[in-house]
Amino acid sequence: MKRVLAISGGVDSMALLDFCVKKYPLKDLAVAHFDHGTRPSAKEDYLFVEKKCKELGIQFFGKHAELGEGVSEEKARNARYEFFYSLLEPEDKLIVAHHLDDLVESVVINLLRGTGWRGLAVMNSEKIERPFLSWTKRDILKYAFENNIVFREDPTNSSDEYLRNRVRLSVRNLDRKTKEKILNLRNNQVEISKRIEEIVNEIIAKNKTEIQNEKKLIPRKLFKEMDEKTAVEILKELLDEKNIFCTRPQLMNFYRAILEYKAGKFFNLPNDKLVRIDKNTFVI
Repeated sequence: MKRVLAISGGVDSMALLDFCVKKYPLKDLAVAHFDHGTRPSAKEDYLFVEKKCKELGIQFFGKHAELGEGVSEEKARNARYEFFYSLLEPEDKLIVAHHLDDLVESVVINLLRGTGWRGLAVMNSEKIERPFLSWTKRDILKYAFENNIVFREDPTNSSDEYLRNRVRLSVRNLDRKTKEKILNLRNNQVEISKRIEEIVNEIIAKNKTEIQNEKKLIPRKLFKEMDEKTAVEILKELLDEKNIFCTRPQLMNFYRAILEYKAGKFFNLPNDKLVRIDKNTFVI
C-alpha cells in the first residue's frame, strides 16, 4: 500500500510531510500537489514542494489548473480531490493534514448551512487518513518550530471572502477541552451514520424492484408511505449514487415536491439537474 500525501506547502502539510517521512519508509510514500491557478504565487508553492520532494527522494505528482480568482471553495476542493483520487490504486490511502481545529470548523460550517445530523459526521472517508485529527493548530505550529520546518503561507488563509476563514478565529479561541468534546461527538456520530446507512440500504434492497426498475422510474407512493426521516435518507442515498449532493433543506424540498407536485412539473436539483415528476413516478 502506498500513502499519497496531499502537500500544499503550508505549515500543516509540511509538518505532515516531516511526520510521515519519520514514520514510514520513503518507498511507500508519494506527494501530490495541486495548483488551483487562482493566484500568481501558487506556482512558487508548486516549485517549493517539488524541490523538497527531490531533496527527500520522494515521488512527486503535481498538476496546474486554471480555476481563476474568485473560484468557490467547493469547486476548488472538488478539482483538488479529483486529482488526488486519480493517483490512488485501490489499496492506497490519501493522507491529509486536517487537524482538530479544521474538524471543528467543518462542523460549525455544516450546521450553519443546515446539513442536519450529518454536519457532525465530517472527515470520515475510508480512503483518507488524518494523523493530525487529535492535534490542534497550536500543536502543529509547535511541532513545526521544534523540527525547524520550512513552509510557505497561503495569503488566502486570511481573506474574509471565505466562510471558513471567518469561522476560524472563533474556533481557535475555543479551549482544547471543548474541541475534544466536539471530536468525541463526531466520532459517535460517524458510528451512528454508518448504522443509518446500513438500514437505508436494507430498505432500498427490499424495494429494489420498485425503486430501480429497467426504466429507472421511482414510484412516488413509496415515499408517501414512508415516514419523513426515512424517506429523506433514502433520497440522499439515491442522489449520492448519481453524484448529486444536496444540503438538508434541498433534500426536504425535493421530498415535499415528490409528495405534492402535480404531474409534469420539474424540480431543480444542484448542478442544474432537472427531475420531471409525473403522476405516479419520477426519474433521477
